Amino acid sequence: MRTEIRNTKGEIIFESDKPLESAYLDESDLTDAMLENASLAGVCWCGTILRNANLKNADLYWAILFTSDLRDANLENAGLQGADLKEVNLRGANLRNANLGLDNLGGSTQLEGADLRDADVTNTNFNGARYDGRTKFPDKFDPKKKKMIFRETA
Repeated sequence: MRTEIRNTKGEIIFESDKPLESAYLDESDLTDAMLENASLAGVCWCGTILRNANLKNADLYWAILFTSDLRDANLENAGLQGADLKEVNLRGANLRNANLGLDNLGGSTQLEGADLRDADVTNTNFNGARYDGRTKFPDKFDPKKKKMIFRETA
């Protein structure tokens, strides 16, 4: 099975003989990647650059995106339940109607140290998501009203 990721210009920016969800993409540059409707449950893409990526309607259930760069990414309607988003840069990202709530086993989406400044969080589900003192939120965002869980970090 040949897997390709194209950018907004239609250029191939990644290709593999493995399915996308098992491809090794840690620290890869996938700027402008077109991944709308992609099934990416459980991917482990630590430190991956996904700036301006289109992940609209993507399934990122239990995805590990630790320290990734998702600035200005489109994550509208994306499923991110139980995802590891610790220290992820989500500045300016579109998170409208995204689900960052609890996974099917009651596990939390992890946002400790994440940067959500200037992100569009209209109708985003944050119920049960964890954050800490390093997490940065959009102006006037109240994590307690969104039923998020504060976690003290060492």
